[in-house]
Amino acid sequence: MIAIVDYRAGNLTSVRRALEFLGHRCEITDDADKIRAARRVILPGVGAAGATMENLRALGLVEVLRRDVAAADKPFLGICIGIQVLLDRSEEDSAACLGVIAGHVTRYPGSIDGRPLKVPQIGWNRVRQTRAHPIFTGVPDNTHFYFVNSYFPVPDDPKVAIAESDYGVNFVAAVASGKVVATQFHLEKSGAAGLKLLDNFCRLEF
Repeated sequence: MIAIVDYRAGNLTSVRRALEFLGHRCEITDDADKIRAARRVILPGVGAAGATMENLRALGLVEVLRRDVAAADKPFLGICIGIQVLLDRSEEDSAACLGVIAGHVTRYPGSIDGRPLKVPQIGWNRVRQTRAHPIFTGVPDNTHFYFVNSYFPVPDDPKVAIAESDYGVNFVAAVASGKVVATQFHLEKSGAAGLKLLDNFCRLEF
C-alpha cells in the first residue's frame, strides 16, 4: 500500500485519483502506524510551510516522516509543498521544516532587472533534467510541468538537484537523495508526463 500523508492539506484527493488511475493501491491517512507500514509514502499538497509543519506536529507525524520514512530508507515522494518542507527551513512563516535534505526555501524575487515578476508562479514551465534519475524514465528532457509556487528550494548540496527550471531566476525543480525524491511541480496536474513520474515512483527499485 502507498500512504498519502493526510495533514489537512488540499489536493490529496487528486493524488489518490491519479494513483488509482495508474492501478496503484493507496490510502490517504494520518495514522502513524499505517504510514510506517506502507511500502511507499507520498507527501503532496498545497499551502504554506508554517501551517504544513504545524499540522504535521499536531498529528505527531514529524518524527514519523523523519525517522520511520526518510531515515529508514523507505521510498518517499514530496510534491509541491512536499519538496519545500523536506529542507531545514523556509522563509515562508520562518518555518523550521523536516530537515531531511539540508538547505532552505526562499521566495521568488518581486522583480527582475526592474521589471515586476508575478508571484506566485502559476502555470506550465519547462523542466530540464540535470542529473540522470529513474524517476524520469520515459520522460523527455525539457518536458513542461505545472507549477503553483511562491517559494522554491535551495539545497545546500547542488548534487541533490535532479532537475531545474526558470521563473525570473534559475531554480531547483526536483531533488533526490537516497530513496527520497521530490518535485516543485504538481505531478497530479501535469498530464501524461506527471502521471508517468508518479508511476515511475511507484515502481522504482531503489
